Amino acid sequence: MTTRRDFIKSAPALGAAFAVAPAMLGEDGLARAQGAAPLPEHFHPKGKAPSEHTLRILAEARETLPFSDTRDFEEQARGLIAEMPQKQIMADAGHVAWDKARFDFLNEDREWDSIHPSMLRQARLNQDYGLYEVLEGQIYQVRGFDLSQISFVRGETGWICFDPLISAEVARAAWEFFQEHRGEGLPLTAVIYSHSHTDHWGGVRGIVDEADVRAGKVEIIAPRDFMEFTISENVYAGNAMNRRLSFQYGQVLPVAPHGFVTQGLGQGVSAGEVGLIAPSKIVEADIEYLDVDGVRMVFQNTPDTEAPSEMNTYIPEMKALWMAENVVSSLHNIYTLRGAPVRDPLRWSKYIARALYLFGTEAEVLFASHHWPRWGNDRVQEVLRAQRDVYAHMNNQVLHYANQGVTINQIHEVYEPSEGLKQTWHTRGYHGSPQHNSRGVIQRYLGFWDCNPTTLIPHTPADSAPLYVEMMGGAGPILAKAAELHAAGEYRQATEILDKLVHAEPGNQEAKDALADAFEQLGYQQENPGLRNSFLAGAYELRSGIPAGERASTSGPDVIRAMSTEMFLNFLGIRMDSRQAEGLEFTVNIVTPDNGEKFILELANATLTNIEGFLADDPDLTLVVNRADLERVMIGEAEFEALIGDGTIQAEGDVSILGQLAQKMVDFDPLFEVLPGTSDHDAVSLAANAYEAATGATIPE
Repeated sequence: MTTRRDFIKSAPALGAAFAVAPAMLGEDGLARAQGAAPLPEHFHPKGKAPSEHTLRILAEARETLPFSDTRDFEEQARGLIAEMPQKQIMADAGHVAWDKARFDFLNEDREWDSIHPSMLRQARLNQDYGLYEVLEGQIYQVRGFDLSQISFVRGETGWICFDPLISAEVARAAWEFFQEHRGEGLPLTAVIYSHSHTDHWGGVRGIVDEADVRAGKVEIIAPRDFMEFTISENVYAGNAMNRRLSFQYGQVLPVAPHGFVTQGLGQGVSAGEVGLIAPSKIVEADIEYLDVDGVRMVFQNTPDTEAPSEMNTYIPEMKALWMAENVVSSLHNIYTLRGAPVRDPLRWSKYIARALYLFGTEAEVLFASHHWPRWGNDRVQEVLRAQRDVYAHMNNQVLHYANQGVTINQIHEVYEPSEGLKQTWHTRGYHGSPQHNSRGVIQRYLGFWDCNPTTLIPHTPADSAPLYVEMMGGAGPILAKAAELHAAGEYRQATEILDKLVHAEPGNQEAKDALADAFEQLGYQQENPGLRNSFLAGAYELRSGIPAGERASTSGPDVIRAMSTEMFLNFLGIRMDSRQAEGLEFTVNIVTPDNGEKFILELANATLTNIEGFLADDPDLTLVVNRADLERVMIGEAEFEALIGDGTIQAEGDVSILGQLAQKMVDFDPLFEVLPGTSDHDAVSLAANAYEAATGATIPE
């Protein structure tokens, strides 16, 4: 049997993305590779040019990838009705919500030596910006206004919207632009949320008046468990997720050839007002038939695929198959870098296969919430089959290796997609990557431990690094060896030793700059935007520190109100610093008469717990508060004490408990330090409003 050692020995030394062997450089090339000279056109004063090693890797990609296959460009351009003339869309608050002009450099007829050619190709495909016809008189898309696309389907009396983008202002601009050219003045009669990520519902208030939903004039349809997962994915680890998102989405990086280029799924994320209107209809069954404004639709629930709550839709009379975000022009995330529960690639593959045989054998057009449609049944089936296979291959082959001893810390060097999948554009890694997804599969099935007892209870990097630095002879020899590795193009090897030095000596700017130089070259080499952005964002923060102006915006009031009471109480348990709660014990009954809920909230063993549907016989405090008034506390409009004082909340017992608990709450720092020596402020502070559900911004994907 082939052993794990055989697998590792036979794997490419630097993985598929780094497959070109380095060569020694001359004196000029060495200076360039080491990053000795700043690059005038770089956005950062310490920014460097791509090294000769990076240039060779990108050149190899140009030679080996199927650039002769131009069907995506033909399909992307098909059906253009009108280009959007305004490059900027303003937010109601006065700032710019969307600025497509930032990406104009991509329209130049040239290559950039700091951008992987495959990523550049995807970025140019994401340059569509206007109204497109998908099916004459029946289906239209407004594309390029946000990370996602907004689609309109003709009903009997009006238009049915699929996925109203991230923010109200861009959704409104898309609706107005559509009405100007094809909408015929007909109203919106229904909105379909395909799944629970923000870029598929956050702009709804830009096109829908909630009063019309209540009156039955507009129907909002969503998959089962939509509200639960829309909120829960952003709540419990929301602050950490937003900080990690700043790396995956390159939020600190300027849009530029040496910085942010594209997000892969789209060019970027709009910055307007996020809102949420609760669905009026939930699709509960695995397969459900509905009449939506006179249009017969077949909904396929696909839970635990790209999102925990998601559904595909087939429109039989139009032979149009909407694949939500389960099928896009990319390999998607199994493990997402921002952090989320690891997805199930086998289930994902099987849902695509089911869609293929339920609908795909007759569908004549396939469209989705990102990228561009595909036309013709042969093309539809081709795309569905390859997308089915990319997730199944990853699941099966990674587990094949795992069952022969390959670990989570080795699999990214061993696993590769099949040759057919590597030569198919829409299965390449513009959102997920084979490297981090393969590790995600191992994590899903086996967890983080690689079964080496050395790594079972590891030291923190800050604790272990001084030992390594001492044994390597200190900063001088490490920096010298790192320069040697950098000159040889061994950037990941350089980061291995420089990371130890930076953790041991966070104030050593020379070490941080050297690590940043290696990160930058690794970033330039990536085909995957999330990997590129993460390396380049790391370089930025090492060079300049954490930008003081970069803040994760809080969720809008719609999102906070949509939190269940149980979820809110769970979150208080996370915000409470248990170290400060030792010895404090109490029991609180909470009753919300307007929606009939009741809870026991109990603090014991420095742990805050809650249980729904019960009341304690002898509580220390009982609070009777309408859920509507509790929401005022949750969004920061009011405090418990004030509402008790004016009689809005009825309290019986020891009200001082609320103050004691409030003192144990902390605000999470949205700019906590990720890389050593990049922050100059404290990570945790006392909560300004102890009971506000400030969970961070909702997450698009």
